[in-house]
Amino acid sequence: MPDRSHYAVHQRAAELHDLAAHAHRAAAVHHDKEDHQTGHEHSKQALEHSSKAYQQSEEALRISAILAKQTPQKKATGKTKKK
Repeated sequence: MPDRSHYAVHQRAAELHDLAAHAHRAAAVHHDKEDHQTGHEHSKQALEHSSKAYQQSEEALRISAILAKQTPQKKATGKTKKK
């Protein structure tokens, strides 16, 4: 397992999703101004950020699954404690 915390992996994935969204917005602005070359570059950057975000999300999911298997689960008995 990588030497990265579960939280840090999720945090990095969220940051990359935000970067991708920002790049998409920037691309849209440039396309609206008919600056298609710059818009294309922002679209390309957005795709790269989206791909990295997806990879980070997949890693976070994998780590979550490993941690879930390692954490002992309490069995639900359906009984309530009396005070």
